[in-house]
Amino acid sequence: MQIRRLSFLDRYWSDIVLLGLIAALYAPLLVHWYDGWIRKSISTEHEYFSHGVIGLPFAANIAWYNRKRWIRLADEVGSARLVGLGLLLVAGLFYLSGLPEPVNLSFPILLTGVCLWLKGVSGLRLQAFALLLVFLATPNEIPYLLAPYTMPLQSFIAGTAGFILNQFGMAVRVENIYLFVNNRLVEVAPYCAGLKMLFTSLYVGLMLLYWTNNLRSRSFCITFMIGTVLISVTANIIRNTLLTFFHGTGQESAFHFLHDGWGGDVYSAAMLGLLIVLSNQMEKFFAPSSPES
Repeated sequence: MQIRRLSFLDRYWSDIVLLGLIAALYAPLLVHWYDGWIRKSISTEHEYFSHGVIGLPFAANIAWYNRKRWIRLADEVGSARLVGLGLLLVAGLFYLSGLPEPVNLSFPILLTGVCLWLKGVSGLRLQAFALLLVFLATPNEIPYLLAPYTMPLQSFIAGTAGFILNQFGMAVRVENIYLFVNNRLVEVAPYCAGLKMLFTSLYVGLMLLYWTNNLRSRSFCITFMIGTVLISVTANIIRNTLLTFFHGTGQESAFHFLHDGWGGDVYSAAMLGLLIVLSNQMEKFFAPSSPES
């Protein structure tokens, strides 16, 4: 047993050192992400990437599952290694800058560079989906950049919520993104436009497509993603309608429970559960042509 252990260490010592170095560099960053996502103490923009709570372990599981195929790949000796070295240098510069956004982005860049440096394009292709999950879970400023362009969506949500409440006999007046209920003002703010819920839905949708082995079917993927968007937008309209109702009728405890309490988390989890239902129903419909799951 001792001989086998020594041979394993001798054979993979460089990989173990590399993994240890990456862990030492990025463990504090990952702890910061998870602490902010779970306790909601991170910035509003970075909270949009809280789907990384489940996405990053899923990506790690994919990489671990592919470990035997990774080992069998030939070591890279061509031009891809130079590209990998370039990405490693970029990641190092980003990390040493100390600025939040570059440090965050250095993580997926480093992992991509490592794949190209060690195994080339074949290694990158093998770990492509895991790297995609890591990249899409890396906090950045994209939500901040998109916020100014969500006005049409905000207006649509406000108008739809007002229309629904009017059907239930409530006197609601809608002015652009503002709703007036019982002399109370409710604003559909940019961060209430459902982008976070949409990002999370699409991310979880990608995970489900991989998990069910339906990524190979283009028709399944397109139909499922369209259904995911519809579910997300509909769920957000219902949520904003409920928030308007609670605030307009003076039910502040219910408003805060759904708006910034754990009730909102339960609501989001229930919506994501609908994606599983959608996937199962679609598999029955696409069964003759979809690959075996």
